[in-house]
Amino acid sequence: MSGPLDSRVAVVTGAGKGLGQTIAERFGAEGATVVVSDIDETAAEKVAAGIPGATSQVCDVRDEQQVAALVETTVERHGALHVMVPNAGVGAPCPLLQMDLASWRAVTAVNLDGVFLSIRYAAPAIIAAGGGAIVTLGSFTAITGSPLIGHYAAAKAGVVNLTKTAATELRPHGVRVNALLPGFVGTDLVTAAAPAFEEILGLPSGGFDGLIEQKQGRYGTPGEVAEAALFFASERSSFCTGSGLVLDGGLDASLL
Repeated sequence: MSGPLDSRVAVVTGAGKGLGQTIAERFGAEGATVVVSDIDETAAEKVAAGIPGATSQVCDVRDEQQVAALVETTVERHGALHVMVPNAGVGAPCPLLQMDLASWRAVTAVNLDGVFLSIRYAAPAIIAAGGGAIVTLGSFTAITGSPLIGHYAAAKAGVVNLTKTAATELRPHGVRVNALLPGFVGTDLVTAAAPAFEEILGLPSGGFDGLIEQKQGRYGTPGEVAEAALFFASERSSFCTGSGLVLDGGLDASLL
């Protein structure tokens, strides 16, 4: 039975765990030849081993040469590149007035510079393959902001704008570029930040979960984000480019 990504080669960065892992697995289930990329070699190899036909490659998305090598090696191994998902991201909750420049840059280097480099080097390969898709990972914080993660939110806002610019420039070449803007999803990145949010918001231990239930109904799941990524990666979204799809359970829809 054929899938919407049959005969497509897809790279997912930060795919050693969390959203990236689930997206890589979903793409593989739908026919893609997946390159699982992560800064953690062991994690990348483990995820790739569970996806038929997948390969893995270490890549620190902050390093231009490593990103270029990731794309080059993918084309050498698999003959083409059709889909790029620059998912790699980090978070380190900290109030702005306690944040130093090094902390700011540590987050923006991965979450924004890494996306730029991924687009910069993947796009020519996708064009050479006859076109395809780039699916970026923004965040609902790109349009709302959030305490404690000003560096993260600013980077994600940059990703959304970069997505629109890339979509405009790459449209004549058959490359669609769209962004996913998830709300709070039940990943390690979010759960690790919960105690810091509880402290600054004056919530009791475990109170962050109650806030999520109030504001967006429940945590989103990685599988729900992966389904949206599949939509943008496949021809199901053939008339979509420069779009930002919010998946937040209604978090940004109401003040209360």
